Amino acid sequence: MIKLNNHNIRVVFTDIDGVWTDGGMFYNDEGEAFKKFNTSDSAGVLFLRKLNILLVVITGEDSDSVKRRTEKLKIKFVLSGVKNKFKAAQDFCKKHRIDLAEEAAFIGNDFNDLHLLKNTAHSAVPIDAPDYIKNKVDLVLSKKGGEGVFREYIEYLISENMDLGNFVEEHFVKQ
Repeated sequence: MIKLNNHNIRVVFTDIDGVWTDGGMFYNDEGEAFKKFNTSDSAGVLFLRKLNILLVVITGEDSDSVKRRTEKLKIKFVLSGVKNKFKAAQDFCKKHRIDLAEEAAFIGNDFNDLHLLKNTAHSAVPIDAPDYIKNKVDLVLSKKGGEGVFREYIEYLISENMDLGNFVEEHFVKQ
């Protein structure tokens, strides 16, 4: 468990576009869309697993790229095609007996994330989020979306509780 500002974080919600990706999309000649993911973010997924903290991907997109990436990382909770992220997060928390305002963290980046960003125990955005969003969150990270900002956020949460280097050695370095 992660403790942060007198809150016990039990779940981390994350947006995809603009967080795990730079928000850009590539299209092939057949019109299929592709996204570029930063593989360093997968360490954040592993870190949360070791801490027994739930991870929920919550995105307005309903794309094969997100489906494939989350399947590869074995992310159990993926809410895609979501129009109201706040309501979806509320429903998830209710079902799992989690207090959204006391036990949830969220990293997003844009106006469709704002309601959820303002109503979780802790919120963060990449440095390239719009200023009017950055002004409403607990933490502005140093990386841009698609540059490993999800991992940066998870490492921040861990480092607020324990030595990050010791955590990595204890859980991931074979001795």
